[in-house]
Amino acid sequence: MMRALILGGTADANSLAVAIARAGIDAVYSYGGRTAAPAERPLPTRIGGFGGVSGLADYLRREAITHVIDATHPFAAEMSRNAIAACAQTATPLIALERAAWDKTSGDRWIEVADVTSAAAALPDRRASVFLAIGRQHIAPFGGRPQHAYTLRFVDPPEHALPLPDADVIVSRGPFTLEGELALLRARAIEWIVARNSGGSGARAKIDAARALGLPVIMITRRLLPDRPRVESVSEVMEWLGHRTCLGA
Repeated sequence: MMRALILGGTADANSLAVAIARAGIDAVYSYGGRTAAPAERPLPTRIGGFGGVSGLADYLRREAITHVIDATHPFAAEMSRNAIAACAQTATPLIALERAAWDKTSGDRWIEVADVTSAAAALPDRRASVFLAIGRQHIAPFGGRPQHAYTLRFVDPPEHALPLPDADVIVSRGPFTLEGELALLRARAIEWIVARNSGGSGARAKIDAARALGLPVIMITRRLLPDRPRVESVSEVMEWLGHRTCLGA
């Protein structure tokens, strides 16, 4: 009997949850709990970590999980590595639902860096208006560049004071449009954008807007992961699960 585990927290994972529920597959949706008001899902949901590789392996055995779909954020590298290792230990089939990274195109002014610390260091020394489009978990290194005026956008209001003396927070949930991002960048006189190469369409508008306005983007690249089966669409995951005709999204 099939019992699937979705490692989620993304819009793609939410779409997959809907498709799996429509197909009548027994499944559990798991996410880290960093969003205070997550989107509703039609599956039983667990919140929080597993306790590393051993904890996840124990969960797979205890809950009789037969298939694991890693639909976490492309930058949730630790969770993805744990899933690879735990599935190997338990001989549980694993597939990743992962959107392709954005490619640099003509007109893009990208400065590609390896991590958030390098992104902060890549900002200019002079005061600038910076759009930090990297989520609330990753802003601490920018506290060392206090001369800048930062605009941040979060899904939830911040629970604590930010480590930035000049910061304005927008609370909003994507996907975002090119027109909306152009208006935001112009209204706030943004000069630099810091982003992670998350890929997909939901967050791409800011990258297209930066190109249109000729703005530099400090782009944080993805970390390399061990090889694993990987697809880019919900329909491909459903086919992997053996439900070719239940591809609702």
